[in-house]
Amino acid sequence: MRVFRSQGGCVAIRTLSPSSSINRYSHAHGSAPGPAASDDATCGTPTWIGKGLTCVCFKRKGTYERICINLTPQQAKRLRRLKHRMKVYFDASRPDHQEALRALWAATYPDQELHGLISDQWKEMGWQGKDPSTDFRGAGFISLENLLFFAKTFSTSFQRLLRKQGGKRAAWEYPFAVAGVNITFMLMQMLDLEATKPRTFVRSVFLQMLSDNEWAFDLLYCVAFVVMDKQWLERNATYMEFNDVLKSTRAQLERELLMDDVLQIEEMPSYSLLS
Repeated sequence: MRVFRSQGGCVAIRTLSPSSSINRYSHAHGSAPGPAASDDATCGTPTWIGKGLTCVCFKRKGTYERICINLTPQQAKRLRRLKHRMKVYFDASRPDHQEALRALWAATYPDQELHGLISDQWKEMGWQGKDPSTDFRGAGFISLENLLFFAKTFSTSFQRLLRKQGGKRAAWEYPFAVAGVNITFMLMQMLDLEATKPRTFVRSVFLQMLSDNEWAFDLLYCVAFVVMDKQWLERNATYMEFNDVLKSTRAQLERELLMDDVLQIEEMPSYSLLS
């Protein structure tokens, strides 16, 4: 087995049969991680990309983990569905999109009647104007789906963030709904799902989670929102610092997704912030 040295810890690469799981195994000092075969090895950054390898093994806290590049049929199916969701633009003329907007309002303000899809009422939720459809351009219809999923699945956390409850709040707070659209867009960039080959370990880890739970993206969105709000409060941030908070939120999510014991969204430490 050849070893190429560069900066960072050693990462072993092996050509293996496709697997839908992240396999863990011990690696004794100086020995190959698993059965001896046609193994290659490299160090530091993932130089395995684009070399036709099936799986990559990387070391975290003394343990080697294998993440497969080739997708299982389940992963491929769910990735296609998620990609399709990400490509759908919000269309104010579509009845199903109109109904989704009404559903979001009903989930957000169950005791308050909506006067219309174009109304000053939407500003209460944190849209920039009276027509929320103009704010979906950055992330499309999936950003509305994410907000609706958050409202229905974790209503307590959703309402707390919407109403800016808890902590010392800035005089110039982030607009809730627009922040939600930005979080969707940030996750799409972070996960790099449009790439034909994986370019980050985070993407590969997420695809494994997606194979176990088709709502992994929506759950990650909810986690991202509460993490963003927590960091906002810790930094005593104002609206002009929103992009900086979003960057630190992304970094926090990436760290948690690559933790040793995190194999699904629900195992991320920040998932406990949801209620």
